[in-house]
Amino acid sequence: MSKIDTRNWNNFIIKDIFDVKRPVARSQANYEDGDIAFVASGNYNNGVLKYLSPQKNEELDKGNCITVSPIDGSSFYQEKNFLGRGGAGSSVILLYNNNLNLYNGYFIATVIRVVCSKYMYSDMANKDTISEEKIKLPVDATGKPDFAYMELYMRNLEATVSASLTKLQSAKQSKICNIDVSTWGEFEIGKIFPNIIKPVVYHTREVKQDKMGIPYVVRSKFNNGIKYRVKKPNGKINPAKVISFGAENATFFYQKFEWISGRDIYYIDTSNISEYACLFITACLQPIAVKYSYNFGL
Repeated sequence: MSKIDTRNWNNFIIKDIFDVKRPVARSQANYEDGDIAFVASGNYNNGVLKYLSPQKNEELDKGNCITVSPIDGSSFYQEKNFLGRGGAGSSVILLYNNNLNLYNGYFIATVIRVVCSKYMYSDMANKDTISEEKIKLPVDATGKPDFAYMELYMRNLEATVSASLTKLQSAKQSKICNIDVSTWGEFEIGKIFPNIIKPVVYHTREVKQDKMGIPYVVRSKFNNGIKYRVKKPNGKINPAKVISFGAENATFFYQKFEWISGRDIYYIDTSNISEYACLFITACLQPIAVKYSYNFGL
């Protein structure tokens, strides 16, 4: 699908188009396992940490809303009623609008996620800061958010992706080849990669966005860890052809080009290894990301 033309979109303050709420104070430790989603400030699995059984006569948070994490701006559309984590600084923020549905909810959640990705654990948002954020959306003839257009766009995108997945599934079924790992060995990372380096830190306030600049890598599980591209600084630049990872989530990415980093990023010097070998190694390292991934609300 071609790139969206946003030239005729308008900026909207979140609180002007959404009813902004927070869940009541609740912790998963007070619940038994069940079938109601417990939505916390995670950045994957739609924010669902576990499925729990509500307390007797407990009122659920209403679905058909967008949840936003104040920790990193992760945003998801929640179709069904759920238990939202509340009562702390990392409580999810709930956004309601009667015009929301599954498709335009996905659209707007994506926009909010991009705008609010600037927030980090060390510089969290809250209900008030999220409420004041500006998001850019398509508009109808009256200048209001065009919910119908957003729904249509996502429906068309769904059809395109579905067709691509069907082709991919057909390709998978045509020839399935499992890798034989019976002769593989285990290695200690520090012994085969002794050069694990802590690079110079560039804080968000020190960089300037530039679409033609170099990658700014932060502690993220998405987009190869790249928050956005920035103007090349005068200071030290990290080398290309290395594997980066974050201290908290340990998600590994191969950095093909020169880059700079945010807080708590490290990299493995693999500059003497081919690109494809590095991509293979990166995939092998990903189970570590699962092991050390953080989940707020545990």
